[in-house]
Amino acid sequence: MIRPVMITGAEGQLGFELQRTVPDGTSVLAVDIEQLDLTAPDAVEAFVAAHRPSVMINGAAYTAVDRAEEQPALARAVNVTAAATLAQSAARHGARMIQISTDFVFGGGVGRPWRPDDETAPASVYGITKRDGERAVLDALGARALVIRTAWLYSSHGGNFVKTMLRLMRDREEVHVIADQIGTPTWANSLARTIWAAVARPHVAGILHWTDAGVASWYDFAVAIQDEALALGLLPRAVPVSAITTAEYPTPARRPSFSVLDKTGTTQALGEVPMHWRANLRQMLREVADA
Repeated sequence: MIRPVMITGAEGQLGFELQRTVPDGTSVLAVDIEQLDLTAPDAVEAFVAAHRPSVMINGAAYTAVDRAEEQPALARAVNVTAAATLAQSAARHGARMIQISTDFVFGGGVGRPWRPDDETAPASVYGITKRDGERAVLDALGARALVIRTAWLYSSHGGNFVKTMLRLMRDREEVHVIADQIGTPTWANSLARTIWAAVARPHVAGILHWTDAGVASWYDFAVAIQDEALALGLLPRAVPVSAITTAEYPTPARRPSFSVLDKTGTTQALGEVPMHWRANLRQMLREVADA
């Protein structure tokens, strides 16, 4: 019997991209909250025992960054306890697990892209719970666990910054976007393909980083979204995009000021070379235009 690859968070943007990039010959078991409540340990154990996946890709997460400050228990239940439950079931049934994590595990800046072995210092409930989820999975599974951290994820499916900007640029006469938070936009399709490359290499374990190539502020990203969308006829006209500071747009959760991730180890381990974020943004927006 071919043991399937289990994907959690199937309805999210990463789950969507994972399902449409499945390698030939791979059996997939994709679940979301409707099929399996990851916060119910008995249900998780029964499901894993019944289906015996070879690999679990945990794309499920509590990702409402600001709301997590008001709902820390719920964020912990999803990002830590559920991840630990999956990892423990994986350990009992001989499965490998790939845990998807985030740039929010890091704090300020070190003057260079963050490496996987850099010390974490999350400044938000979301970041703390994702960091603790990483630790729980690595502790439970050791060499059968892989954590992949990513950042600034978007897709043609689901809600994300790109779609929000397109809506605001249609509806408003001007858009204000933060210019002093620096990172790398990442197409979820790019991340999905890298995850499948990791699935195919069972010896790869520990922590890896993956984003698209290049560096941007949220302001740079917004300007590029408008430029590319105008070229594809997705927007009726250009609107001014104004740069603002984090201090001018306070939020309940603190965001990393610099969260560029070093992907060198991922390229060495998986042979994957990232495309520049702007090229991938163009591909994603073409999908939106074609739809």
